[in-house]
Amino acid sequence: MNTENQNIEVSLLLEAIYQKYGYDFRDYSRASIKRRIKNTLSMSGLKNVSEMQHKVLYDERFFNTLLMNFSINVTEMFRDPIFYQGLVREVISNLSKRSFVRIWHAGCATGEEAYSMAIILKEAGIYERSRIYATDFNEDVIRKAREGIYSIDSINKYGKNYTQATGNQSFSKYYTARYDYAIMDRSLRKNIIFSDYNLVTDHVFCEMDLIVCRNVLIYFNKKLQNRVIHLFIDSLTPNGYLCLGLQESIKFSDYADQFKEISRKEKIYQKI
Repeated sequence: MNTENQNIEVSLLLEAIYQKYGYDFRDYSRASIKRRIKNTLSMSGLKNVSEMQHKVLYDERFFNTLLMNFSINVTEMFRDPIFYQGLVREVISNLSKRSFVRIWHAGCATGEEAYSMAIILKEAGIYERSRIYATDFNEDVIRKAREGIYSIDSINKYGKNYTQATGNQSFSKYYTARYDYAIMDRSLRKNIIFSDYNLVTDHVFCEMDLIVCRNVLIYFNKKLQNRVIHLFIDSLTPNGYLCLGLQESIKFSDYADQFKEISRKEKIYQKI
């Protein structure tokens, strides 16, 4: 297919999704969106993007399938252990001095990073005076996050990450194993609020001491990256912290001068 025609079809599909369902993918990285559309086409048996657009408009179940494919759900507990080392060293020690701590995990997927944060706060002795808000636009992954149930193979990997990150206790104390899956301990879940939230279209999430948004901005174009970073600035308290993925940076954003770099390697910033 002519590349120009394909680009037009993709733009029309994204506009149709926005007009019909309110989900705005128009400023997502076009290369990433095209890969996800191609993957859905190969599984659906549809001939082209135009057929997909028609099906999206008239078949909500198909749209939900497409939405799952658009959602970025690659995550794990204590992913990038070096980041968690920096988080404890540079951020948690300072947050522990505050009377109450509010943390926002933006784009939490199936919840693994939110539970990782709960463990860190618990080991720092501040979980009882903390609240973690974990959000994602995909209601299905939010439901899985609330359940806190993961495969035992995943849990074994997470335990290794935990040990490399900050773990000085037995990781097994934080979950209950049952056959081939494990459920996170209730004490970790009680101060986490999982909710549906769309970074692209929703508004300020106020008075956060720390915002963690790792490996999400890489899927946005520059315009949308700037919009989201501005949203984070408005959502942070004075001297609040922002943590991004190891391959992300605010250096080239329009708001780089609004932050102080705390740790370049771990991509930890503080609002000025």
